[in-house]
Amino acid sequence: MITAQEVKNLRDRTGASMMQCKKALEESSGDIEGAIKILQKSGSRVADKKCGRSAAEGYIGSYIHSNGKVGVLVEVNCETDFVARNEEFKELAHDLAMHVAATNPKYIDYNEIDPKEMKNKKEELKGEVEKENKPENIAEKIVKGRIEKHFNEVCLLTQSFVKNPDLTVEQLITEKIAKLGENIKVKKIIRFEI
Repeated sequence: MITAQEVKNLRDRTGASMMQCKKALEESSGDIEGAIKILQKSGSRVADKKCGRSAAEGYIGSYIHSNGKVGVLVEVNCETDFVARNEEFKELAHDLAMHVAATNPKYIDYNEIDPKEMKNKKEELKGEVEKENKPENIAEKIVKGRIEKHFNEVCLLTQSFVKNPDLTVEQLITEKIAKLGENIKVKKIIRFEI
């Protein structure tokens, strides 16, 4: 039997609705960690349904580092003005701005990467791997892995979120889509540094 306190504890940890928490706990036979994984999967399904919808409203999150030498503006879009005024949405925009200040991503996602840059990086890494005298089939896998690692580090959505390294920024946004019930997109990032 799932107790109200267990449901409340799960809700406090995830922000999901009481009903979602109860169903997840029942499905996981009372295992909190299992229930969290179930909620994350269901959040991904909700986000997949919402991702095609237009996100024309939004909020500009900002962050200025305590030393006054790094400042960031992040435009985060959603579907309605109602969600754009929501404190949790504003907090997401601020957290993303703080994340950008800390990690300095070059791109929002892979779609922004110039194909020439991708090709040049591949050639550079290929040259490095050739010097390691690896067999050709293994060298290809090494190059592919290093390219993926490099671009994951410079793309905002694939970076580990600074406040919770267990999540990527994309997973954080997916959770917010599931919770707020609207499509959310990072439209633009601007980082200033002295």
